[in-house]
Amino acid sequence: MNAVTEKKPRLTTSAMIASIASEGQRVTAAPFGKAMVDLARNRPEIVGMTADLAKYTDLHLFAREYPERFFQMGMAEQLLMAAAGGMAKEGFIPFATTYAVFGTRRAYDFIHQVIAEENLNVKICCALPGLTTGYGPSHQATEDLALMRSIPGMTIIDPCDALDVEQAVPQMADHPGPVYMRLPRGNVPLVLDEYDYKFELGKAKLIRDGKSVLVISSGFMTMRSLEVAERLQSDGVDVAVLHVPTIKPLDEASILAEARRMGRLVVVAENHSVIGGLGEAVAGLLMRSGVVTAFRQLGLPDIFLDAGALPTLHDRYGISTQAMSQQIKGWL
Repeated sequence: MNAVTEKKPRLTTSAMIASIASEGQRVTAAPFGKAMVDLARNRPEIVGMTADLAKYTDLHLFAREYPERFFQMGMAEQLLMAAAGGMAKEGFIPFATTYAVFGTRRAYDFIHQVIAEENLNVKICCALPGLTTGYGPSHQATEDLALMRSIPGMTIIDPCDALDVEQAVPQMADHPGPVYMRLPRGNVPLVLDEYDYKFELGKAKLIRDGKSVLVISSGFMTMRSLEVAERLQSDGVDVAVLHVPTIKPLDEASILAEARRMGRLVVVAENHSVIGGLGEAVAGLLMRSGVVTAFRQLGLPDIFLDAGALPTLHDRYGISTQAMSQQIKGWL
């Protein structure tokens, strides 16, 4: 064989928990932990709780700064949620952290009965949402939004980047009642500061306008959608990106205003199963409101996902920048 074949670098086990940041992208380390430290400085009612995962939810920064207000509950997520409810009844504002699979699947009934039914002021912050780990279905919370959306009175936040997280934390504390936030942790991309963006609880924001396609997105899929928009611009495809950081309550007015603009393909992009998440929420809203438009979903399939390196899995399941670009071009 005379030709020299260029080989891609072999991905190692560390790629199963790789950062979602692109190579060379700006990042902020532990934005949630830093925001918690800042929030608690003048608010003694703020407490931090976790189920043996302080380091892996960035709550260790809070624990180091305010050890008397930090509670380590051990590997007992149901106890974590029940105790957080008790704290709230005593006038504290507990921020309870764990992985999303443990918080939503294992502790669902405790969130439903102990916290939500009594509308307690508990803030649940869960790392590794959707496909942000390669460790298979035991760790991939691809259905967390569907579970939390089904709970009456639950406010749900899916932040895009470090700026979203930093600005969401104090607004969560000010909002009465239970809140569930998907938690980017570690080195979190910094994207939205380039677009004069400010997080507002319950509000969607048009990050970029465009005439060909409207992408309605949440979480890191907004970052990917902006990358797709830049990539497709050279092909003459003009992509608008509407970031929806609050999944519930949904900013219906903003979504309908953008979806009613004629001549655009409407695509919902989310790091979640196509069952029960933002896509179905938007589709239901459009149907109920009589908005007729070409509509597609970019999300995770309704299957148990494989284990493997995150870049490989994102390509396989259609949520990488390249896969999203190809899919949208195909639809057009």
